[in-house]
Amino acid sequence: MWESDISKYRDVYEAELALLSSEVRHDSQLTESYLAPDFAEIGRSGRRWVRKDLVAALQSEPAGILPQTSEWLFNPVGPGLVLVTYRIQKHATASRHSSLWELEGPVLRYHQGTPIAKE
Repeated sequence: MWESDISKYRDVYEAELALLSSEVRHDSQLTESYLAPDFAEIGRSGRRWVRKDLVAALQSEPAGILPQTSEWLFNPVGPGLVLVTYRIQKHATASRHSSLWELEGPVLRYHQGTPIAKE
């Protein structure tokens, strides 16, 4: 069942926001601390990323401000797992994101970003 109450999943919410920040993205050890060893991502481009490649790419990413997020929803999908979805608005582009988190840690297992077509 989808829930919008961030307080119940505060640690996951804060970890997701941390991974959007340049401070965390430019620190490989800190980034790795949030990602499961077998982490995978399907980026907005459709590219599949694994943990080591994503961590390396994030280090060389230009610094930026934290993007605007909204429409946060949380869905417990199994023991100790929650599926999180939210929207990012960055400049003139928007995208929807989904992440599968282990509550213990919390640790990110999977992430996908999908661009929203301009209407």
